[in-house]
Amino acid sequence: MTEQKAPVPASGPVPSAAGPIPSKPPRSQWADVWDQFRHHKGAMFGAFVFIFIVAGVYLGPLVWRVDPQFLPQGRDFLNLRDTRPIWVALYDSGAKVNWAYPLGTDNLGRDTLARLMFGGRVSIAVGLVAMLLSLLLGTLVGVLAGFSRKLDGPLMRLTDLFLALPLLPLILVASLLFRESLSANFGPEGGIFILVVLLIGITSWMHTARIVRGDVLALKEREFVLAARSIGTSNSKIILRHMLPNILSPIMVSATLGIATAIITASALSFLGFGFPPDFPTWGRLLNDGVDRLVSYPERPILPGILISLTVLSVNYLGDGLRDALDPRIRGR
Repeated sequence: MTEQKAPVPASGPVPSAAGPIPSKPPRSQWADVWDQFRHHKGAMFGAFVFIFIVAGVYLGPLVWRVDPQFLPQGRDFLNLRDTRPIWVALYDSGAKVNWAYPLGTDNLGRDTLARLMFGGRVSIAVGLVAMLLSLLLGTLVGVLAGFSRKLDGPLMRLTDLFLALPLLPLILVASLLFRESLSANFGPEGGIFILVVLLIGITSWMHTARIVRGDVLALKEREFVLAARSIGTSNSKIILRHMLPNILSPIMVSATLGIATAIITASALSFLGFGFPPDFPTWGRLLNDGVDRLVSYPERPILPGILISLTVLSVNYLGDGLRDALDPRIRGR
């Protein structure tokens, strides 16, 4: 008898005849960072809230065209002053409500919604510019201290000196000394903006400097830095091409946290009366104006307080997500 061979399956070619299995294209580092970041629920919540607030304060005035500093006169002043938000009418039928002003007005008849949006623009602008200044100072001091052994001691002692200073009293004294000269040269609002940004930026770079210094000390003993030195690469190129790209993660995290610190400090200055002029709305100034009538009009300090808290909380969540996404040791957990 002849032995019968097993039939070949008709479903397709045998595995040996099949071609090579196509491999996935390599993913870039930034794709891995984004994948980690978008799976961080807190970071996505913070990004959504922060983008919503920024869009509201910067794009909102294009829709809500009301002058935040407009003062009604005559009978309009009596009719528009001290109106309540429209939701107060739901539980208080006798409340003074004007549907043309959904968040009410202050004791001078100025629109609260317009003042909140304008104040948000100022507060966020102060936070961003002061953060950039403190980031530049902190990165410069940290890189120089970590890379140069001669400069390490003096720069770190300077950092310790700034950390030991009582920052808020120092800012208040400097505000009293320099606000008049800056206001005379750049105007009341421009001079105070420059003063507040400089004071916050100059007094908030120390933590960034310490973080950057520690990373530079670890990086300058790595093999790729030693190889760059062995072929005669200058120190400036080593710092720009090898050091800064590898310390980008702590710098970006410090940047997000610096925005929150700057916004809180600027709001505290305005609340204490050392910031912008009284008729120039900021979130801290609105908070200060609402404290006197907290019992009768509780929404006046609550609304700017909520906006400050949401902005700071969202930025902190953003920093937390960026730290997890940019750190390769915990990426993918």
